[in-house]
Amino acid sequence: MANLKTNPNVSDTLKATANRLPNREAIYDESRRMTYGELDQEVTNLAKGLIRIGVASGDRVAVALTNSCEYVTAFFAISRVGAVLIPLNPFFSKEESAYILQQAGAKALFCDAESYYSELRQEIETLSTIISVRFQAADYMNYAELLVGHKSEEVRIAPTEDLFAIMFTSGTTGRPKGAMLTHENVLFSAMAGSNRMKCTEEDAFLIPNPLFHVMGVTFILRATYCGGKLVIMQKYSVKNALALIESEKVTVHPGVPTMFILELNSPDFDSYDLSSLRTGEMAAAPCPVEIVKQIRSKMNCNVLVAYGSTETAATLTMTGFDDDDTLRSETVGRPVHGVEVKVVDDHRKECAVGVVGELVCKGPGVTKGYYKMPEETAKAIDHEGWFYTGDMATIDENGYVRIVGRKKELIIRGGYNIYPRELEEALYQHPAIADAAVIGLPDELFGELTCACVVLKEDITTTEEELLGYMKERFVKYKVPDKFIILDKLPITASGKISKLKLKEQLDNNISITS
Repeated sequence: MANLKTNPNVSDTLKATANRLPNREAIYDESRRMTYGELDQEVTNLAKGLIRIGVASGDRVAVALTNSCEYVTAFFAISRVGAVLIPLNPFFSKEESAYILQQAGAKALFCDAESYYSELRQEIETLSTIISVRFQAADYMNYAELLVGHKSEEVRIAPTEDLFAIMFTSGTTGRPKGAMLTHENVLFSAMAGSNRMKCTEEDAFLIPNPLFHVMGVTFILRATYCGGKLVIMQKYSVKNALALIESEKVTVHPGVPTMFILELNSPDFDSYDLSSLRTGEMAAAPCPVEIVKQIRSKMNCNVLVAYGSTETAATLTMTGFDDDDTLRSETVGRPVHGVEVKVVDDHRKECAVGVVGELVCKGPGVTKGYYKMPEETAKAIDHEGWFYTGDMATIDENGYVRIVGRKKELIIRGGYNIYPRELEEALYQHPAIADAAVIGLPDELFGELTCACVVLKEDITTTEEELLGYMKERFVKYKVPDKFIILDKLPITASGKISKLKLKEQLDNNISITS
């Protein structure tokens, strides 16, 4: 592992690995390769360039880049000058980007497409510089120009207090909130996950997720911490993922369950050599036990299941290599070292073992709060430092956490509480179903009705009547969905999660549901 200071910052992590392994390949992004020595040097040059254009400690710098070597370089250079990273989805609308840039008070912005950023510079007072990456524009400063910097000074960073990033949540309800993550937050989670997965400098990490997502942040740091290689996918595709695993000898494959399912179902699956795979991390959605078994047997991937959120800098709980397939599919494991979790009732009193309540947590990875939103911070973090995740869960006698569903997704039908996650897990076990989402829809009689939206596997058919019978065999009457809708696909967010907000909007616009 890297020879880190007792209390390192993000920049220290790269420096330590570059000093130890300067010639080790650090990144391949499908078009460019960099060693740790080259990465560290480019980070230093870019940091000098940022200082030259007036970026100082504490300033916010947005990065609206697709996955690339330059994204990683900007990631570390912003840290090196003591500035604060604002990851921005490059596919956001002008309005979505404007809100985040304005709320964060961004001073500079990296982008790899012209888009609407010139207009935003005129509208947002703090935004003074736009940096173009891999393209030229008359009124943008080019990335290459910034690499010719002047002197730089050592910046003092207090890892437990100073912000590394402000990461805006997806905003499933209301405006996105900016979770303030310190250097300690992100490094703790990265190191804890690395230790649980037993990562070493021999590992090559496939990165199929967007780097602007918290999972991207944690894997950049996880690979850097242990000295492994990042194999960055510019855009996810099944064929490319399988090809990169083979050609780059990938050993660690993170991703959402949908990615693994698509790869397993690829018609060309058997033509790829995936023997290099050692482990992986699945997060963000439930995964049927049959899929876990196939990942382990067919992909040679001893996959682990993890749970976390933007506010916890990703890693909070994770299964272990000794856990069986059922534990990996039905739970999200136990807390990583240094994290405390419990479930509480509506009065914030701790629940008994096995009783459903809201999952709360405490540890070095938990956010300082929401940027410029003290009221939202007070709702989410109590005076003892417990963060209220909004997820409903149980904890068993062995400490394994089972996520039941989002607190705000709870369906109350005729006075009965229904947790969508429980129904979704049963639907995933149906042989015809590839994807599923259960949502509540308003109803005058019952308050809410339960609607199950499913996507079928290729070349397999079923009917709403058959699905109704299937669920009746498994659940008490009030839990059985009132309606089944078979769709071609479910809407997803940029990070690969099913967007129930968009799904509800689709149903509101196109489908009338009656009991």
